[in-house]
This record gives sequence, C-alpha cells and structure tokens, in this order.
Amino acid sequence: MEERVIEVRGQKLYTAYNNSLEGKPVIVFLHDSFGCTQLWRDFPVKLSEATGCNVLVYDRLGYGKSCPMLTHERPVNYMELEADLLNDLLMQLNINNAILFGHSDGGTIALITAAKYPERVKTVICEAGHIFVEEVTLKGVYDAWDAYRTTNLAERLQKYHGDKVEMLFKAWTETWTRDDYRSWNIESLLKNIQCPLLFIQGETDEYGTLDQVEKTVSQVSGPSEKYIIPSVGHTPHKEVPELVLKKAADFVKQYS
Repeated sequence: MEERVIEVRGQKLYTAYNNSLEGKPVIVFLHDSFGCTQLWRDFPVKLSEATGCNVLVYDRLGYGKSCPMLTHERPVNYMELEADLLNDLLMQLNINNAILFGHSDGGTIALITAAKYPERVKTVICEAGHIFVEEVTLKGVYDAWDAYRTTNLAERLQKYHGDKVEMLFKAWTETWTRDDYRSWNIESLLKNIQCPLLFIQGETDEYGTLDQVEKTVSQVSGPSEKYIIPSVGHTPHKEVPELVLKKAADFVKQYS
C-alpha cells in the first residue's frame, strides 16, 4: 500500500492505496465516526486478496493521520458534503470503477456517493449505515458520551487520532443530538442508486434498527441484497470478520 497525503479542496487527507492490479476495480473503504485507516486493521487487504481488486483506504478530515477539523460544528448535510469530497478524491486518483465499502457514517456516505455520482461507483457495500435518525441511534450516542466521560475511551482513541479526539467526539455527539438534526433523512436519494447494493447489519446493532436496512434495499433502483447477522452489534467486520469477508467477497465477485 502506498501511503501519501493528498490535498482535496484544501483538505489534507491521509490515504493508503494499492493500484497494482491493472484494469481491476478499486475497493474504497469509508470509516465510521470514530474510525480511521488504521482501525480497519487487515480487513481491506484480506478483501482485496479475496476479490483480486485494488484497494484505497483514507482518513476523513479530523480523523487518523489526516489534518484536524477547522471546527466541531457540522451542517446537517455534512455527510452529503463528505460524498462530494470523496468524488473529488476519486477524480484526482482517476478512479472510475469504485466499489464502496462503508461502515456506519461511512456506509451512509457510500450510499450518497452512489446516488450522486453513479458514473464513478460500480458497487456499494453498506455496513450499519443510516438513512434517517432513530431514537436507538440517539441512545447509542448518549451512551458513548457517558463512556467517553467515565472510562478510558478517550485515551484509547488518542492512539489513533492523537490530539484530534476531543474535536471529533464533540462533532459527532453534538451534531447527532441537535434539534435540527432530528429531521435529517436521505431516503429521497435512494432511488438514484442504480448499482448493486449489499446492506450488512448486525441484528442487535445498538445504533440502528432493521428499518434502516429494509427501507434502503426497498427504495434503491438497482439490485439489492441484505445480510442480517444474528447476535451481532454495530461492527460486524470486527465481531465476525470471516462471515463479513466471505459475504462481501462473494458479492464483489458476482458484480465485478
């Protein structure tokens, strides 16, 4: 994997990219609200090897090895803006055959990107993404905030995000719990997703109900499939990596 910092719209983003397989699609990994390139561990490489595809992993602004956020204040459409930024990153790297694998916020960004830039996205794997706000999501946010204040969660996150932890945590918690964010909803975009979609979710996900899955797969225009895993929470690729790896690899090979 070639590691480099790429400037996109004035934002310096850390990337790790392997483009050695000529003519093959690129699996692009989009991390969650506390995630980063490093926290995917060996999952991207394993999926790349299982599918024969290239791989790109990157840290969004404020995460991992990318530059800090300018402010913790986010607009309601912050994930739509992240999708626009991702499109610009793909353009700079001349990637026109992306397979997007997104977890949580990253899954939502993957859905939005596929809806807005269909010419660049070949397939989407959305893991535990959100298309609207639910009470269970807000409870998960408040529980995480309590853990941040009462456990060593901040210290554990600093290992990956350094001194950016407080900013990114504040950005996440304050945005999702704001009054104006309760009405956030991207269902109107789903009909524009024409590429194949696999939606993976743990049955006991503490941040979202299965309504997120059902209402997504029923509204996209392209072929869609759901993979609900019993007794698994919000991070299936960490909790049952072999199951997710096999399902994702089979899906990619079916459509690539």
